[in-house]
Amino acid sequence: MSAKSQHNNILLAIVGFAAVVVLVALIGFFALGRDPELMQGQVEVSEYRVSSKVPGRILEIRVKEGDYVKVGDTLAILDAPEVRAKMEQARGAESAAAALELKAQNGARQEQIQGAYQLWQQAKAGLEIAEKSYNRVQRLFDEGVMSAQKRDEVYANYKAMEAQEKAAKSQYEMAQNGARREDKLAAAAQVNRARGAVQEVNSYIHETVQVAQMEGEVSDIYPKVGELVGTGSPIMTISLMKDMWGAFNVREDQLGSMTVGTVVDAFVPAFNKTVKMKIYYLKDQGTYAVWKATKANGQYDLKTFEVKARPVENVEGLRPGMSLILKQ
Repeated sequence: MSAKSQHNNILLAIVGFAAVVVLVALIGFFALGRDPELMQGQVEVSEYRVSSKVPGRILEIRVKEGDYVKVGDTLAILDAPEVRAKMEQARGAESAAAALELKAQNGARQEQIQGAYQLWQQAKAGLEIAEKSYNRVQRLFDEGVMSAQKRDEVYANYKAMEAQEKAAKSQYEMAQNGARREDKLAAAAQVNRARGAVQEVNSYIHETVQVAQMEGEVSDIYPKVGELVGTGSPIMTISLMKDMWGAFNVREDQLGSMTVGTVVDAFVPAFNKTVKMKIYYLKDQGTYAVWKATKANGQYDLKTFEVKARPVENVEGLRPGMSLILKQ
């Protein structure tokens, strides 16, 4: 056998082997198919944070993490002595305004004129103290040793005392001059204003007792008993267990027929079963989100979409944070 024939035989053997390998690969690809692409997400839940309109010290926490609460259940109690003091002031102002209205209706006597004068003097003294306190606090604030909130509180008190002094003075002058129709109307307005102040402070007192606004599970409690919390500071978080959904990050080439209203099958590893979920939200995550570059081979970039879906039926035991798997 010549060398040329041997070379041709070797070449034929290589070509035949390569053809067999390609044929086997094609058969395996079409027979076995591709592994399904998995899109993993997790269960999310709506939450709301419990906070107070007034600052105070945590006096008592009536629940613990994991407790299920209903609307109206007491969650926490705050101690706010400043609010109670303001209530006493507001009630005192209401009583004074009511007395002055009565005086305007009945006409002023000498004793009433004297009483109005004393109230004015008392208001002036309070104004002087408030002004001095504000000036001292303002100097401390300018030196950087006093917080802006404290300065604002003292300034508000100063302006309130200033208004009270003006009101007391006008009441004294009215008593001196005798009550006219306009004076009687003004006295009635002062009473209404004082009552409004009482109602306002009363609403703040209600804020010292925090109750559940919606039914749910206590997921987090932030402060401890005895700690101070500021206005609007979160005290605890309530998870609304009846409002859960699944959140997935899906590349646009994996979206397929996913649209709002589509029902998909999601596998829950925690239960080892599949549940049906209905898509209600689909939106691209913007350029900051994860994306897949394909420009290297002359094609295009693939963006990522956020897909949210709610269970079609109630799934017993489903918890926030559990994994969800979509197969394509």
